[in-house]
Amino acid sequence: MKARGLLIGLSSVVALVVMAIGAVAGAPAGVGGNPGPSKSGVPLRPGNLLVSRSVYAGDASTVEAGAQLPPGCTSECVTASDNGTYPQVWNNDAVDASFGITSPLYLDQITPNGELLGTIEVPNSTQNGVPATKDQMVTSFSSKSEGALNLATDGSAVTFMGYLAPVNALDVSNSNTPGVIDPTDPVSGAYSRVIAELGANGKFHFTKTNAYSGNNGRAAILDREEGADVLYMVGNAGNGSNPQPSGIVTGGGAQIATPQVKALVAQEPGLPTPVGAFSVTQLGAKQDKIGKDTNFRGLTIYDNVLYYTKGSGSNGVNTVYFVDTTGHACPNGVGLPEPGAKLPTEPLAYEPEKLGESGLTPQNMCILKGFPTALKSKTSFPFGIWFANPTTLYVADEGNGEAEYSTATGTYTKAAASKTAGLQKWVLENGSWKLAYTLQGGLELGKPYTVAGYPTGDNEATGLPWAPATDGLRNITGRVNLDGTATIWGITSTVSGNGDQGADPNKLVGITDDVGATSPPAGESFQTTRAAGFGEVLRGVSLTPTGH
Repeated sequence: MKARGLLIGLSSVVALVVMAIGAVAGAPAGVGGNPGPSKSGVPLRPGNLLVSRSVYAGDASTVEAGAQLPPGCTSECVTASDNGTYPQVWNNDAVDASFGITSPLYLDQITPNGELLGTIEVPNSTQNGVPATKDQMVTSFSSKSEGALNLATDGSAVTFMGYLAPVNALDVSNSNTPGVIDPTDPVSGAYSRVIAELGANGKFHFTKTNAYSGNNGRAAILDREEGADVLYMVGNAGNGSNPQPSGIVTGGGAQIATPQVKALVAQEPGLPTPVGAFSVTQLGAKQDKIGKDTNFRGLTIYDNVLYYTKGSGSNGVNTVYFVDTTGHACPNGVGLPEPGAKLPTEPLAYEPEKLGESGLTPQNMCILKGFPTALKSKTSFPFGIWFANPTTLYVADEGNGEAEYSTATGTYTKAAASKTAGLQKWVLENGSWKLAYTLQGGLELGKPYTVAGYPTGDNEATGLPWAPATDGLRNITGRVNLDGTATIWGITSTVSGNGDQGADPNKLVGITDDVGATSPPAGESFQTTRAAGFGEVLRGVSLTPTGH
């Protein structure tokens, strides 16, 4: 079978750079530090890694303690507990569930063993010559589900998502989009979501969308093989009351768009265009909150099939899904892709009159056979996914995020006890996927680690230690080596006493696994490839574009 998306033919490069992961020295400083060379047009070399990173750009004046949150709110207004000083600023999440601050994005090009080769800064409002009319994009610093990087199916570019907004804007990640306004959203602002495309030449193109109003776009992947020119996106929508407006229901989950070359100010995106739909009613369960069964986080393309993950939220099933373009792969909501299936090229032809009653119909998505089907799982939190071959799938599980801490053991107990968090290896046997084993060695789940300059002791607002600990993995990428092993890199998730654990300095880690093994080989262990510093977060990882 022909692999597409994250599995790109790099055999000649792999022979030169077989895994030698090591801790990186001289990582860029965080708040107030120098993030490294910061310009577009920096060439990207095949065989390296690209890591998305954000640096908090605020200071004490960014938020005033006692100020009204969300800014401009007319309902559900609260008072800020802390000013904009990092990291105490994230204690405001306890009073404002929509709290977030936009920040610049950087793309670090590193070797597979962590050596920094250069940094590209995504255009943003803090740069000279970037007024509001110029192309630009930011992320929400504490939104842990953002910033995933995905290679185009032909390897020509990397895509990711953010917002058309200035740096240091508040609560943008829960704002409306300009074309889909929910009047019950307590966040009054409206900001377009944006897909960025970075080519091998280091230059950007941006595409604006009205999808994901009230929440965030999380990842995008560009299909350019066989003459295609299609963007697939994943994310969540809605931050207001139930029932949700139709634009919220149609603007979440799996979306499709056409990449643009015009400047952002000249683009006029229409209403959201969903490409996939799933409902728990397909499993025989009772209808839950419409639009939230597709609160997806990760996506990839393999062998002409779109795959998605869901790992959070109080509705739906936390598991791995795929889009069925044949219409008969899984009549009961569970199945396997049909051989010869094609990628969707048009939006889902849904029935508008049924949106308020049953959401997007007809449903054209299925749970991948063998993966969890339980509602509201307490043990399944899939995020990134990567195929090593047609019968081997690696799934990142980020853990449950529960920060219970034991002074007796000096660990976050739920994270330390998890048997499912980390890197899960699934194999296809006898017509069903089966969990072979979960790689956790070297992650030190639940064990706090030190970040230079970070507060010590407990956060008075939470009563828990500031020091973060790894809880699992989020976004991943990988490559198959000539010796039959696969090297997989992943971004860690964390638990801590921070007011928002998504703001914790986290890590990029890597491991090499025997692809053919069905039980965990002895000695396999994650090593830290790169670590975020004070005021930094790591979000996505990808192989660099090949320039095709």
